[in-house]
Amino acid sequence: MAEKLMKYADATKKYDVVFGLETHVELCTKTKLFCPAEVHFGGEPNTQLTPVSLGLPGSLPVVNKTAVDYAIKLGLALHCEINEWSQFARKNYFYPDMPRDYQISQYDKPTNGNGYLDVELEDGTVFRVPIERAHIEDDAGKNTHVGGADGRIEGADHSLVDYNRAGVPLIEIVTKPIEGAGDRAPEIAGAYMRAIRDIVRALGISHARMEQGNMRADVNVSLRPSADAPYGTRSETKNVNSFRGIEKTIQYEIRRQAARLDEGKEILQETRHWDEATQTTAGGRLKSDADDYRYFPDPDLVMLHITKEHIDEMKAQMPEMPRERRNRLKAEWNLTDLQLRDILNADALDLIEDTVKAGASAAGARKWWLGELSREANAKGVSLEELPITPADVAEVEKLIADGKLNDKLAKQTVAGVLAGEGTPDEVVKKHGYKIVEDSGAIEAAVDAAFEANPDVVEKLKSGNMKPMGVIIGAVMKATRGQADAKAVTKIVMGKIKA
Repeated sequence: MAEKLMKYADATKKYDVVFGLETHVELCTKTKLFCPAEVHFGGEPNTQLTPVSLGLPGSLPVVNKTAVDYAIKLGLALHCEINEWSQFARKNYFYPDMPRDYQISQYDKPTNGNGYLDVELEDGTVFRVPIERAHIEDDAGKNTHVGGADGRIEGADHSLVDYNRAGVPLIEIVTKPIEGAGDRAPEIAGAYMRAIRDIVRALGISHARMEQGNMRADVNVSLRPSADAPYGTRSETKNVNSFRGIEKTIQYEIRRQAARLDEGKEILQETRHWDEATQTTAGGRLKSDADDYRYFPDPDLVMLHITKEHIDEMKAQMPEMPRERRNRLKAEWNLTDLQLRDILNADALDLIEDTVKAGASAAGARKWWLGELSREANAKGVSLEELPITPADVAEVEKLIADGKLNDKLAKQTVAGVLAGEGTPDEVVKKHGYKIVEDSGAIEAAVDAAFEANPDVVEKLKSGNMKPMGVIIGAVMKATRGQADAKAVTKIVMGKIKA
């Protein structure tokens, strides 16, 4: 039965919203956190395994140094305190996707603690999200429930477990309770998650592909009567793996909890699950407290000692951070706030910058990626980076236009050929014989034919009415198979009507 919901505006007026995010970011190391099993997405089930990742008796973990370095870099980016001593602990719980029956995580001695991230909202407002810790742990395997609707456990007749992901290193970024967001809580959560995605990609430590599970979040929401009241009981919606899903989860939970509180009903401390199809959350199990996991130091792993010298070494490797990079490119490319937002919403910043680096102008690169190529990606239901065209290809097309070898129509046909797998822009141009007609005699003949076929248009042009100019240019383009230069055509037409 559908749960009763309060109107969002009413809920955020009547109750103070507190939320938090536990973001899981899988690291793109070559091997797992505690063993040399390879890490790559999409492998045959249960082929990326060692005795350690299977938790076999007698197998001992060895820490992946690269994963620790990645954690330090992320800690620096999140303005965390990097702890000199940190410790791995056993987090005990019993699910089939965790072959050891415990997870190796960090509890009271994490690598990174007490940080923050400033996120910029669409209207330019900057909101500071406080961070409790960013700790290292290994991931669980993946359950596939067979026989149930949409792969859910309800109604399934059996389940399969793939342990390839078991032991993959990840960092869990845990915020402190986020207060003062009010009705902008979903927007702030979405902006925060996008900022995390941009940071880990800039650092080169994660692919952050939410659709592949590289990045996902547990969403905690609670309500209280006022900002000075104690925190309310929270729900935790697990493993939400889209920005929109995270925003919608917070919005739904605010409305659901407000309706329950308004009726004097109890809010359960429970895990919940986001259902994309119904745009609702559903109750799972009662939420465990930390004590229930019976954390204790892992006896097979010594404490991590991170020296100041090593932190300085990591600092020296830090790239430009996304927010600073965006501000720099905005100034260099002379963009308005709206133009920059369009680029970010299309996830095209990297592609445009790479196209500019390959020789195109910023305006030209933006025109292609936000225009023709965005339409193609939307039609195919893929991201821009999944299209079979590179920034170098786009820059090459722009150069052909700048050199006067292609007009806009031929350029679009060339791009279509690249997308169809016909080769590089130069190869497509040669294959189809695309070139601008430079013979002024041929263009003039086509203009004369257009004049003869459209005498009424010619009279209007001669009288100073330039609106029907497109009729003549269109006729000339058709006669030259789109290969005439529009500027040259216009020049010849203007010369003839003034003669």
